[in-house]
Amino acid sequence: MHSGQMFIARDMTNEVLKARLLKQYSAWKGTRYHMGGSSHRGVDCSALMQHLFSESAALSLPRTAAEQMRRGKAVSRRELKPGDLVFFKTGRNQRHVGVFIGGDEFIHASTSQGVTISSLSNEYWGAHYQAARRVAVKTIG
Repeated sequence: MHSGQMFIARDMTNEVLKARLLKQYSAWKGTRYHMGGSSHRGVDCSALMQHLFSESAALSLPRTAAEQMRRGKAVSRRELKPGDLVFFKTGRNQRHVGVFIGGDEFIHASTSQGVTISSLSNEYWGAHYQAARRVAVKTIG
């Protein structure tokens, strides 16, 4: 499949995708952050995105935030919809990734809180926001 076309077979509404992501979040909530981790014993941000998208949208994402940032199509911050990946520049060569769920909130694996929901309006995340990509689903509505 072409890297720019990563759609699941059937369309779903933004609300259905949001509900599926939140269901998966409930299974991961509080899992500690562990760089390079990809299990409930410890997970990093990009591995969490792999799990959330695999389990809620039957979509395979690449392993790293940098690779994930090259997928899908660019979306402006004001056009964000549930399921869009949001990227942050957290260091000179470091990126962080989460998934937008609406209401200015995103799910991610935080180094200090583990898997959690944060706000894009938060001073730290707002200052480090870099880009968004629509990779998940051809949504309707």
